[in-house]
Amino acid sequence: MQVLVNSGKHVASSMALKDDIRSRVRDKLQRYEDHLTRIEIHLSDENALKNGPQDKRCKVEARMKGRDPLTVSYDACELHQALDGAMNKLTSVLDRNLGKDAKRWTH
Repeated sequence: MQVLVNSGKHVASSMALKDDIRSRVRDKLQRYEDHLTRIEIHLSDENALKNGPQDKRCKVEARMKGRDPLTVSYDACELHQALDGAMNKLTSVLDRNLGKDAKRWTH
């Protein structure tokens, strides 16, 4: 499973941050790995340089083998919160879309 991390021009993202995000995504989606080909993470700051509540967005697109891609997003005050929220949404959507197969993967 390939994990790509993209960030908008107003999001400060270092290689260390991107590596941390890739690691967290792989850990969270490990049980779905046989059904996913690629995960694309898009990080953005919706208010650009202004501060505001829940202005950090994480959009996740999951490419599944033999199925249409799934997309979820989550807004929060911090990027890591937005990532966690989007990943929780994605696992719920994957469980629903993969049905009985997903239950067999639960450890």
